[in-house]
Amino acid sequence: MTIALEPMTPGHGARIKGVDIRAPMDAATVGEIRAALAEHAVCVIGHDTPPTDEQHIAFSGLLGPMERGAGAQLSGPNGRVPRPEIIDQGNMDELGEIYADDDRRLAYKRANRLWHTDMSFYDNRATFSALVGHAVPPSDADTQFIDMREVWDALPESRKAGLEDLVVSHSFWHSRVLGGGPEPTEAERAKNPPAKHRMVHLHEPSGRKSLYIASHAFAIDGWPPDEARGLIEELMAFATRPRFVFAHQWRLGDVLIWDNLATMHRATPFDDRVFKRDMRRTTMRERAEASGNSRVA
Repeated sequence: MTIALEPMTPGHGARIKGVDIRAPMDAATVGEIRAALAEHAVCVIGHDTPPTDEQHIAFSGLLGPMERGAGAQLSGPNGRVPRPEIIDQGNMDELGEIYADDDRRLAYKRANRLWHTDMSFYDNRATFSALVGHAVPPSDADTQFIDMREVWDALPESRKAGLEDLVVSHSFWHSRVLGGGPEPTEAERAKNPPAKHRMVHLHEPSGRKSLYIASHAFAIDGWPPDEARGLIEELMAFATRPRFVFAHQWRLGDVLIWDNLATMHRATPFDDRVFKRDMRRTTMRERAEASGNSRVA
């Protein structure tokens, strides 16, 4: 099969035509999807009805080793989506009702409105994420992206100097509290400690360099905390200029796929006390592990 591509927005992302992830897929088609992602970093495949969880998982396994976290990121109940390969990114509880105002999970999920890169707080980073829309609010609730390769290319050469030598710490809890969530318990902190990654890395599928920062990033090895935060904030301010931002407007049944090693993204605000948003995500990682260790964003 030869897939067809059309721009998601002018100059950014691609909509893949002629593919249905609900059906078996041959290696050549998977290769074409990978090539599209290497070029565009963000791709969407539309369907008239959402893929089932099983179809979602089967397709994701074609893109690489999958996260299979058995535990919840927060203390308390969980389990609306029982498959461990799928991360529940909706705003509903176990009974399918919108979270109560005082539910800690709602506060933490709102941190997804910050610019972030999935699972940068693990040593074994996320590669692709595949998000399926099962219930889409009637307005707003877009997902925005920035191609961090484009950002790196646009930085002045004088500002690039020295950045490739820097090592940055990333923490799940840093972004959750930054986004307005409560302080985690000590047990929660122990479950998800920080990870360190280079600020700039080579994105191997495209052969381009990319910045690797976002809301999980909070410290730089060997730097005073204030100076580290200052540099991270400066680079984030540059990266989030309107010229770099593009959005996906959700349709029911969309499968949105992106490369976390080339992008950062965020959810846009919507009335999450009125409208249900059922989004389910699989996440592929750089290497397989004997067992997963998270259900986090």
